[in-house]
Amino acid sequence: MITSRKTSPRKRALLATLFTAASLLLAGTALAETTVRIGFQKSSTLITLLRSQGTLEKVLNEQGVKVSWHEFPNGLPLLESLNVGNVDFSADVADTVPVFAQAAGARLVYVAQEAPSPTAQAVLVQDQSAITNVADLKGKRVAVVKGSGGHYLLVRALQQAGLSFADIRPSYLTPADGRAAFENGNVDAWVVWEPFLSSARTQLQTRTLIDGRDGLADYQRYYLSSVAFAEKHPEVVQTLFEELRKGGEWLRANPQEGAEILAPLWGGLDPKIVEVGNGNRSYEVRLVQRDSLAEQQRIADAFHAEGLLPVQVDAADVDIWAP
Repeated sequence: MITSRKTSPRKRALLATLFTAASLLLAGTALAETTVRIGFQKSSTLITLLRSQGTLEKVLNEQGVKVSWHEFPNGLPLLESLNVGNVDFSADVADTVPVFAQAAGARLVYVAQEAPSPTAQAVLVQDQSAITNVADLKGKRVAVVKGSGGHYLLVRALQQAGLSFADIRPSYLTPADGRAAFENGNVDAWVVWEPFLSSARTQLQTRTLIDGRDGLADYQRYYLSSVAFAEKHPEVVQTLFEELRKGGEWLRANPQEGAEILAPLWGGLDPKIVEVGNGNRSYEVRLVQRDSLAEQQRIADAFHAEGLLPVQVDAADVDIWAP
């Protein structure tokens, strides 16, 4: 069932009854013709695990549902593709990404969220850098992925230090390009998330300037669906949610085995680096509650205040799926 902010309890009950009836009437016919198109990024941990092990495809195939996989370089084009109907379901994206999508007029359904992982992203500087605190970033070149969770962490850290985003010189780079610029001294600081974060800490001489702890940036990751797919195939969304939840439980219980599976899929990283990086992520998949979107509102307000978001966004005015 999908609930919108303006839907009354009576109307939600009616919609739930109608969706249930439709699902029963269409069972055995619509499902036989269903393909779920899943968009993901290289760092989409749980989806990558389910894909590599064939777990998700096995469960869905038993329901008459096929799976097609679509990789994206980052979360923004992934949600753009979801909004226009080129994919049906999105693997985890950083908490900032749905806010940008909402500001652009996209109508998407929040399906699940991972519990906060504030240490899974950080601002790094070279170990020998003269930069010792966030205030020292004034006038400096900082590599960051535009619209990412790291982007929000940087905005919040600057605000806390009495600076604005205009006080730095941002270089909008992918994690790979950001690392190259950081290694070559072309930027003074680099904002990045796992597993790139643990890789840099292990392989380079770095120092962590700040991460998301102490309420700075929760870094919750979200799974979303298109409205059309969630309304037409609620039973598929239910399966996706349950398999992701179980995948997170398995990874937390089997960190070494999970790292050994993921390492070759993440460019041949050392499994020990992957295990350390995964230890900074919660991987606790849970339902989205409307009152849990407070951090989304803080993200929207922070980006708008800095002129990085063109319109004000009501983060609670979204569609939320529930089983």
